[in-house]
Amino acid sequence: MPKQPCVYILASQRNGTLYIGVTSDLVKRIWEHKNGAVDGFTKEYGVHILVHYELHADMVAAIAREKQIKKWNRAWKLELIESKNPEWRDLWEEIL
Repeated sequence: MPKQPCVYILASQRNGTLYIGVTSDLVKRIWEHKNGAVDGFTKEYGVHILVHYELHADMVAAIAREKQIKKWNRAWKLELIESKNPEWRDLWEEIL
């Protein structure tokens, strides 16, 4: 997958702890989360399953979308995930 602005959601497990992030290199960033390459929330809480991602035309749009989703209540976030990934599959293989 070529570099492109993207919003993503990671989960610790189905209906578990969620993390929402933004990046211009999804493959690299998810690899970092999965391998504990960066200290922080996802490493501390074991949040490394890619359950949702959205590609955007530019970083400004991606950041705006990330901020929007972060403000949502948990039920809306779960609905977003389950609308495209009802089994909560790890989408890592899909982006390679």
